[in-house]
Amino acid sequence: MVEYKVVLTHNVNLTELYEFYRALNWWADSEPFNLDILQAIVQNSFCFAAAFDNNNKLIGIGRCLSDGASDAYIQDVGVLEKYRGKGIGKKIIELLINHLRSKNINWISLIAEPNAAEFYYQFGFEIMKDYTPLKLNITKIK
Repeated sequence: MVEYKVVLTHNVNLTELYEFYRALNWWADSEPFNLDILQAIVQNSFCFAAAFDNNNKLIGIGRCLSDGASDAYIQDVGVLEKYRGKGIGKKIIELLINHLRSKNINWISLIAEPNAAEFYYQFGFEIMKDYTPLKLNITKIK
């Protein structure tokens, strides 16, 4: 059984976070390590959850962007492949939701990766039938 802890923190080893993002293919091999971007990701998140194994190795993360008053968006939820299926992702989501709810933030959304929606249903997330997620295609801006 894997022992782990999940905590809210804004203190994460940035080199380890970079390797985590690369392991989940969230940071392209062609993109160089950028301390300023990684620092901003952690520090500018409304809340940042990190999961560590018993050797204090970063094995999972999740974070929220929020105005701190009414709305929040959960993103970058992931667990290293060898640690999946052990309840770590569930603990990350529960910690984030509980923290947001403790701040009276009740509009909580996320965009799930393909085939991941089932995971989020257990927490009460539903498909927003009257809304369509959109992303700016920066290459189309003149």
